[in-house]
Amino acid sequence: MRVFIKKFNVEMQIKNNGLEFEVRNSKDEHLGDLVVTKTQLIWCEGKTQPKNGKAISWEDFIQYMNGL
Repeated sequence: MRVFIKKFNVEMQIKNNGLEFEVRNSKDEHLGDLVVTKTQLIWCEGKTQPKNGKAISWEDFIQYMNGL
């Protein structure tokens, strides 16, 4: 798996625009983007725009991960 930061605004705290990570598999095929904001994480499969991506709040994400 290869993960790239597509946009990087250097600040200590994530702001509204957040950070966008490009995710590629080991064959360098684009799988999607992960947008991390101060309120949620958004998975954008393929060429999906963040407004159409699958979002999860930080609270729900933490509960999900702790339940594994």
